[in-house]
Amino acid sequence: MEYLETVRLLEEAGAPLEEGGEEERRAIEHFQSLLSDFKAPDFGERIREVYSEDVFFNDTIKTVHGAEDVQEYLTATGEAIDEGTVEFLDLVADSGNYYFRWAMTIRFKRFARGEDKRSVGMTHVRFDSAGKVVLHQDFWDSAGGLFEHVPALGWMLRRAKKRL
Repeated sequence: MEYLETVRLLEEAGAPLEEGGEEERRAIEHFQSLLSDFKAPDFGERIREVYSEDVFFNDTIKTVHGAEDVQEYLTATGEAIDEGTVEFLDLVADSGNYYFRWAMTIRFKRFARGEDKRSVGMTHVRFDSAGKVVLHQDFWDSAGGLFEHVPALGWMLRRAKKRL
């Protein structure tokens, strides 16, 4: 698994930010601030400030590599929704690994129009020595948080869940 190999390599390199230090605080703040509002006017530009050039990014829907691809993907995501916010609920940090528990509220332009959809999840992050995200791995129910709202696909997923 690419995620596990990436984690192993990064952990071998050690924790690049001092725990409790100013760089760590600033890196966490920048990450949370960026994802708090996908519709912020400067969202697209700020992505490159938060993610490292060689970042591994997986949100359970898509895996991309590099800040340019993350910028393209997240900007397109922001353009496909009417609203998109993430509320960070808590954070656990251990040896350079940061686990953000969050609740996302999203209003799609094409699906369930006008309805806010809520989903919960967790993101595993590692920062590089410059405080930029070098690993971003989401863990969330993308079927319930997104795909169940796609007309034909959503009907099939809801039906399958009822049968289980």
